[in-house]
Amino acid sequence: MSPRHVRTFAAVITAACLGLAAAGTALAGDDGKGAAAPQSLGSNWYAAAPYLMPLDNDPPDAAAVMDATGLKAFQLAFILAPNGGGCTPTWDGTSPVGSDTAVAGVISAIRAKGGDVSASVGGYGGTKLGQTCATPEATAAAYQQVVDKYGLKALDFDLEEPEYENTAAIHNEIGAAKILQQKNPGIYLSITTAGTADGTGWFGKQMLGEAKSQSFTPDNFSIMPFDGGFNGAASQTAALTKFNSLLRSTFGWDEATAYAHEGISQMNGRSDTGEYFTQTDFQTVLDFATAHHMARFTNWSVNRDRQCSPPDNNGRTSGTCSSVPQSAYDFTKYSVKFAGATPPTTPPTTPPGNGGCTAAAYSAGTVYVGGDTASYNGHTWRAKWWTQGETPSTGGSGVWQDLGAC
Repeated sequence: MSPRHVRTFAAVITAACLGLAAAGTALAGDDGKGAAAPQSLGSNWYAAAPYLMPLDNDPPDAAAVMDATGLKAFQLAFILAPNGGGCTPTWDGTSPVGSDTAVAGVISAIRAKGGDVSASVGGYGGTKLGQTCATPEATAAAYQQVVDKYGLKALDFDLEEPEYENTAAIHNEIGAAKILQQKNPGIYLSITTAGTADGTGWFGKQMLGEAKSQSFTPDNFSIMPFDGGFNGAASQTAALTKFNSLLRSTFGWDEATAYAHEGISQMNGRSDTGEYFTQTDFQTVLDFATAHHMARFTNWSVNRDRQCSPPDNNGRTSGTCSSVPQSAYDFTKYSVKFAGATPPTTPPTTPPGNGGCTAAAYSAGTVYVGGDTASYNGHTWRAKWWTQGETPSTGGSGVWQDLGAC
């Protein structure tokens, strides 16, 4: 089994106890759903959040990680369908989100120190909600329970095998992400998938095509260039360059726009297949990401960001240590550097030019109220009532009035 999903009974019990203890010290802003009210973090932190399994793989104390590194955000993994089947969210297939207190306690402890979390859905093992829920709407409703339970402002869709080989499941996942984007204005959404020397493989390209067919654009598409014959940073940056070309050809973006929608998720230390990625490799990839103004820089995982005993772990890959010589949280510190060096806001869009219009260009992230004007596709448009994220047109909800060509 992949170290990404190594489970031990002792680790689960320890994490649960820590989480329950933390739950008792939740912020005064607790909304009664088990997690303290979220902090206001910039999207750069959600873009830099490394993965943390809060219930498995001997989870470190998140507050101690924050103290040691300056990190403010964690990517909690993984939301799955119940192991017995169904369309309700669980942690790791075993712990129902609806009755959770352990993860809620971890989240409260992070928020008490001024941080926040994103949740990752999917991952390498287990059964995914896109596989068990019948429709995109049903899949979105399951994920909305997670968003509401924890007051989330960010969500990651980790779409990999075997789920991404299932066309219907990927249709459900991408459709659910689009619905969540519409129902939760401003939510930060990332799509993470396998990396190859060609950027991503056949199923990853099919996933990009599905996103295009549904007119869905997340904050970023990230690849995982490991476990695929990679060897250090040079092979990873080469894959990122190839992936940029795929984004350009799929969505019609220029190079800069594609990089502004592109991210990387690395594996620190020894990968599942015996590749090695050291601190030097992480620095090289970080330099590439910041130089190209990439949208995301993350890694698997905080649980693994400590030295094994012995340091090489006898040549094995572990879910609880990196199998390379290091000080505690060496790799997490690169996420902190990325958050400070490359703060991604809303990725640039490429609407038609203003065509001489005097009104400000329409922005999908702007809230418009009745009477506000915006220019789009050479026309001036007036909002009839409150709207956000609905491109000016004479269709849709009817919120926009076309005032004519500029």
